[in-house]
Amino acid sequence: MAVSTHRLARETMAFVLAGGRGSRLKELTDIRAKPAVYFGGKTRIINFALSNAVNSGIRRIGVATQYKAHSLIRHLQRGWSFFRAERNESLDILPASQRVDERHWYLGTADAVTQNIDIIEGYAPKYILILAGDHIYKQGYSLLLKQHVETGADVTVGCIEVPRTEVSAFGVMGVDKNDRILKFVEKPANPPAMPGDETQALASMGIYVFKTEFLIKPLQEDALSETSEHDFGHDLIPALVAKGNAFAHPFSRSCVTSSKEQKAYWRDVGTIDAFWQANIDLTDFEPELDLYDQSWPIWTYSELTPPAKFVHNEETRRGMAVSSMVAGGCIVSGAQLNQCLLHNNVQVKSHSELNGVVALPDAVIGRGAKLKNVVIDRSVRIPEGLIVGEDAKADAARFNRTDSGICLITQSMIDKLEK
Repeated sequence: MAVSTHRLARETMAFVLAGGRGSRLKELTDIRAKPAVYFGGKTRIINFALSNAVNSGIRRIGVATQYKAHSLIRHLQRGWSFFRAERNESLDILPASQRVDERHWYLGTADAVTQNIDIIEGYAPKYILILAGDHIYKQGYSLLLKQHVETGADVTVGCIEVPRTEVSAFGVMGVDKNDRILKFVEKPANPPAMPGDETQALASMGIYVFKTEFLIKPLQEDALSETSEHDFGHDLIPALVAKGNAFAHPFSRSCVTSSKEQKAYWRDVGTIDAFWQANIDLTDFEPELDLYDQSWPIWTYSELTPPAKFVHNEETRRGMAVSSMVAGGCIVSGAQLNQCLLHNNVQVKSHSELNGVVALPDAVIGRGAKLKNVVIDRSVRIPEGLIVGEDAKADAARFNRTDSGICLITQSMIDKLEK
């Protein structure tokens, strides 16, 4: 009998791991967790995992938070409050609160689930889908659930196909022709290849499917282990692979693409370079990620903002943007933008020139500023006449400059300039 993906989705609870700091994003995560970082003009990183769940028909969701969670919790309260208990829907925010052990917060990804077993059991989902809350992608989880049921797996691991030469930073799955995982290796120098394609490897996406009643015992055993790191990727998944009933699910089988997307899109925007590039890529004529696909919307909290405005039309003072994305509430006043992405309520003053700039909400760029390849944090006030992107040595002394030349600018960095 065919498995109903709709029924599977309704029998599933998604558990989103959103407690990580994301330290490689430097000062962008000084006041917010990585999943709460702004992306794409009006969304946050976590919105992709949550939207995938909702669009897949999953209406029971738990979000585990820990590191500097206020911004994330406020976003979830404002933008994800449409779940209705009378329709068997819920979104639970699950901060680390020492509910099991008064000595510890969440010790790892597995422990975050362990500490909330009673809440999960209260909803009695047949299946539990563990998700990382810090990647950019579109995926139909119902197909992942369908494979899990049809194979009778103990665990099904969502995997991204990555060139073997680029996979050394991932946990890699060695599988047979039936997708059964034969071995799991962390950050291998010589990664196992995919069957039939020696150039590709399967890297873990941090996505796992379990039957709920099966998962509880391994979690409880892991909680008692003094040598465990209490982490899915480091502890539970390798142990289950060793038992011989773990399966991989390649992302290409369930990725969601519109008619404008040529291939599966998945990004870890965990570094300043990757974050900047993924945002700037959205300004391309036909970007690899289609945010305009109304059949698979990326849900978010939508602020009430007026339309973006461009003013002044003088020869040296013309408000204009080329190959750029400009969100609501922005005012481009006599400035020129090229391949930029402005989040809500950004102001750009006259005679400024911006190239390759990602500006987070409420930033203000002063008159005559010239900025190239820059990420501007929220609410930063760029002073008049500031030049960034022309002198690598000067940029590195003032801002957080990457080896590839991308500069992250925060308000504290600006304040030091003005002393």
